[in-house]
Order: sequence, then C-alpha cells, then structure tokens
Amino acid sequence: MAGYLKLVCASFQRQGFHTVGSRCKNRTDCGAAPGAWSQVAVQKVNAAGTDPSSPVGFVLGVDLLHIFPLEGATFLCPADVTDPRTSQRILEVLPGGRADVILSDMAPNATGFRDLDHDRLISLCLTLLSVTPDILQPGGTFLCKTWAGSQSRRLQRRLTEEFQNVRIIKPEASRKESSEVYFLATQYHGRKGAVKQ
Repeated sequence: MAGYLKLVCASFQRQGFHTVGSRCKNRTDCGAAPGAWSQVAVQKVNAAGTDPSSPVGFVLGVDLLHIFPLEGATFLCPADVTDPRTSQRILEVLPGGRADVILSDMAPNATGFRDLDHDRLISLCLTLLSVTPDILQPGGTFLCKTWAGSQSRRLQRRLTEEFQNVRIIKPEASRKESSEVYFLATQYHGRKGAVKQ
C-alpha cells in the first residue's frame, strides 16, 4: 500500500498539484498513515531543513494508525480527526495555530457496500471541512480523497461555498475503474455570512 501511495503523490506532482505552493509553510496531513504524503510535504516545504536557501516549513500528520517517525514531520497518532480534542491538539502543535494546506487521504474501513462506504467517506470529508475555519489560513488549500457517488455533489457544493476554486483530480496512478477522486479546493475564504466563534 505504501508504494501505491507514493505513486499517487508523484502523480499529483506531475498533474500540477505542486502549484498549491512550495511557499506554503505549514501543512496538515489527515489520514497520514503510512506517511507517504507527509514525506512529499516535508520535501515541498523544506521541513527537514535540508535546503539552506529555503525557509523551513512544518508538516503535521494525523491518523488513527501508528506512523513511523519521519525527519521533518510531527505526528499525532493515534488521533481521531473527527474528535474535537484532536482539533485542539492540532491548534496547539501548528506554529501560529494555522495550516496553509490541509491534505486528507482519510478513508473509513470498507464494508464492501459501495454506497455506505461512499457516504461514510463524504461524512469524514465534511467533518474535516467543518474544522477548517479554526485550522486553515485564509487563502489556504484543501485536498481530500473521495469515492465518486451520490453525495459527491454535496461535498463539492460545500467546498465551493468556502473556496474560490474547486476542481476534481483523478491521479494518473489511480486505476481507471477506481471511483477514487480528489477534490482540490484553493483560496480559502470561509462561508459567506458565517460567524466565527
């Protein structure tokens, strides 16, 4: 599975995902295990400080599963991103309490019932989206995995309310018959009329 995830990351880089900005300093990777996306993020933001000519960024990975240590990344695990206590921990760990990018490769354990699995994944994405006002910088980027299905438009509508640009990406490494797609939402501005508490 880790090799497959690395292919997905490389595929996103070739398809222009890297345009979310190497200038972004703080990235949060939700559903981070086994750590492939975090590995790419560490390189993109120079979180390990290997390039003395670039500023050093910060990568935070969050997952229910154990993640092996990675130089340049901080991991909260086991941690459930749907638990409000985890959101509080994220705020405490992120420098300045904000992320420039939220990456989500989260997925529920598959039941084998496609519609149920799809609904559960959309619910995870919407839950993560509900904490973006507290975590994501204005102008930030949100990338989440989903499986195409009946609730995809609901998620897309919510993203369009909170981000200036939303597009669907299917990585080259993804099997053609796979329903897996990613929503890439950029230029976060929050919901119009929403009052931050």
